[in-house]
Formats: sequence, C-alpha cells, structure tokens
Amino acid sequence: MPSSLVMADKPVPAYSIIIPVYNRPDELRELLTCLTVQTFHDFEIVVVEDGSAINADQVVESFSDRLNISYYYKENGGQGFARNHGFERAKGHFFILFDSDALVEPTYMAIVDRRIKNEGIDMYGGPDTDHPSFSAIQKAISYSMTSLYTTGGIRGKKNNMGGVFHPRSFNMGLSREVWLKTGGFQTSRMGEDIIFSIRALAMGFKSTLIPEAFIYHKRRTQFKAFFRQLHFFGRARINIGRYYPQELKLVHTFPMIFTLGLGSLPFLLWFSSSLFLLGLVGYAAYFLLVFTDALRRSGSWKVARLGVVAAVVQLTGYGLGFMSEGWTRLWENKAHRETGATVEYPS
Repeated sequence: MPSSLVMADKPVPAYSIIIPVYNRPDELRELLTCLTVQTFHDFEIVVVEDGSAINADQVVESFSDRLNISYYYKENGGQGFARNHGFERAKGHFFILFDSDALVEPTYMAIVDRRIKNEGIDMYGGPDTDHPSFSAIQKAISYSMTSLYTTGGIRGKKNNMGGVFHPRSFNMGLSREVWLKTGGFQTSRMGEDIIFSIRALAMGFKSTLIPEAFIYHKRRTQFKAFFRQLHFFGRARINIGRYYPQELKLVHTFPMIFTLGLGSLPFLLWFSSSLFLLGLVGYAAYFLLVFTDALRRSGSWKVARLGVVAAVVQLTGYGLGFMSEGWTRLWENKAHRETGATVEYPS
C-alpha cells in the first residue's frame, strides 16, 4: 500500500477538511460522497490513515476525479496525532475536522464559510444528530448521546458546564493561526479534543457554536460496542482533569452516582425495604422521563424503548470508566500525563 496518495497541485484552498481513519473505508466512502455534493467547493480533503489494517487508499483514489483529495498513511498513534499529521500537510487557511463516521448536508461548507467570513471565527464546533436512515439502535444511541437527561445535551450547547463552549473533534474547525500557536493536539486520545480546546481558549482564542453546521453521526450499531465507547469516555474525563483539574466538575460525577445507586438496589432490598422501594421509584421515574423525552423527539415507540436501554448503557459505561480511571489517578504520580499509544478509535 502506498504511504501517501497526493493529487496534482491545485490553487491554495480556503479550507482543509482533515479526516483521520482507522479501519473504516466504507464509512469514509459515505462521508466523501457527501462532500462531492457540497454547494461550496473551495476546499481540499486530507485523509490520514492511522495504522489501519484495512486501508482506505483505494476509496480515496476513487474520488480523485471529483474531489481535491490527498491520502497519507502513518503508524498508529491515536486520532489526535493523526489530526496533527493532517495539519502539517494541509494547505488551507482554515481547518475542519470530521470523524470518519460522519455524514453532512450539501450546505454544510456554505454555512461554515458564511459564518467565518462574517464573524472572523477562530474556532467553532457543531452539533451531531441522527439521520432518518439510521437503525433504531443508532437513533436510540444518538438520542442518549445528545439528551440533556444523560448529560449528553452539552455537546451542542453554547455553554459547557456553565463555562465557555469547547468544540469537539467529531465536528470542529480552527484557523491556521490557532494550529500554529497551539502546536496542535497535545495528546493522542483520552479527551484530546477538549484538552486542545481548553488550551486554545486559554491562549485568547474565541470559540463559537454553529448550530446549523451539524453532522449526522453514525455511532455504534450494538450496545456492547457503545458500552466500550462510553467506558473510554468516562476514563477520558479523568484524563482531562490531569491537565486541567478545574474542568472536573460535580456534574461529571452523575454517571458514577447513577451507576453506584443502580448497583446498590439489591443491597438496599436486604438492608431496608423502604429504602429499596424509594430507590426503585426514583429510577422508574427517571426511566419514564427518558422514555417520554425520547418518544417526543423520535416519534417512535421502539426508539423510545431502546433509548432507555441506551441511557443505562451510557451512564453505567461512563460511570465505570470514570471510577476506573479515577482510582488509577488517586494512586499515580500527580505529574503523570497521558501519552500516545496504539488504540482503536473510540468514536
């Protein structure tokens, strides 16, 4: 397999879309198909293959006659360092980051270009949602990951836990100046995008939410994989605290409290039937709230039922990951920082 596939020189584009890929050629094909029908065309695409066993070079080559696209292969180091690899090779004035499992509307680039030109944006993020073609499980997982009742709602909100908005790398943009001054991602994984956003904001750059610049996020198709993903996210929240302790807030402990409470119900039955009933009623009320909200948003009874399952999987996966990494953090050297390592992409 070639280590790089670079198309013939073309004029310097306004934007560089950087896409790290790990064993996802079919998903990349769908994203590239979306990019062929954009109403705004002044952009290049930089695909960085991060040590995949299933390469996407042939997928990229199949789009070479329709897109200004380049392909680079590097040894596996995690998505943060793959994006850095793309930054170093990108020619555009402004960088846009997508996860490979994203789909975008034809007007995405036009919306972003208009906002950037009108407002002089340093850094932006956009929300994610589900597509009508997604399976019921994918829609349920998308609901759980974007619902306020599972703490997922902060992903597309202007304020992040009462503070400024932190763009996430599944749908994120930054100026070349931001990259040059920050040096890119400090870490390869474990909350690398939030760590990057916090650092850029601390340097005086401004972040903006562009609600109209949303993506359809394909996510997982099985709850087992979703659990592993959220377990990783729970660990990542502790890792962010290694760099910025002030960013570890009380609300981040909600999944842990939920998990501990759910696990304690059998012991409450043995200890006190009244406490058990109180806890059971509390969780039943919460599940009813999630079900009702998921039904309201999706209009589907099946998605609403699966949405309750997804919420439980999300909160317990995150909670257990949070506790696992938190326990490690308690006993390690406080100067410890996460470094790059071979890792399958969590999202």
